[in-house]
Amino acid sequence: MGILLMILVGGAVGYTLFSQDAKEQGQKKTLGTDFLPSTLLNMAEQKVPSSTLENKYIGLYFSASWCGPCRSFTPELIKFRNQHAENFEVVLVGGDGSSKAQSKYIKKYQMPWLAMENQSEEAKEASKNLQVQYIPYLVILAPDGRVITKDGVSDVRSIGEAAFAQWSEAK
Repeated sequence: MGILLMILVGGAVGYTLFSQDAKEQGQKKTLGTDFLPSTLLNMAEQKVPSSTLENKYIGLYFSASWCGPCRSFTPELIKFRNQHAENFEVVLVGGDGSSKAQSKYIKKYQMPWLAMENQSEEAKEASKNLQVQYIPYLVILAPDGRVITKDGVSDVRSIGEAAFAQWSEAK
């Protein structure tokens, strides 16, 4: 089962994209086993297998309804995601105080993507392992699970549609 994200109110924690053992053995980390739990939630709060994200670039979006900059960036990210939906998906790692608050946030902005369960251990571990220090925060994963960048918000805002091409070319 994978470990993924959750933003701890106020701040952050660690970053580990590959274990040293996996690097030494030449093994790639896979999305489902390293960054995502086995199931995620859709807008209707139904469980969906994280395997539906295979072969896509994924943006782990650390955000919360109480965060003004997050509320400002979310519509930009929705537009970006929709332009690249065939090859790119977003997973919300919410920092709200309750599942109800996260659900309201998702519905208010009509977020078309999946989310980690609010306050889940996987979400907390993802935040810790990816050293999330502020929100909004967007970590881009390659289809093989590699972290391409932890500066996705800046990329989307500064270079727009070209960000996806840049991420796709990252080795």
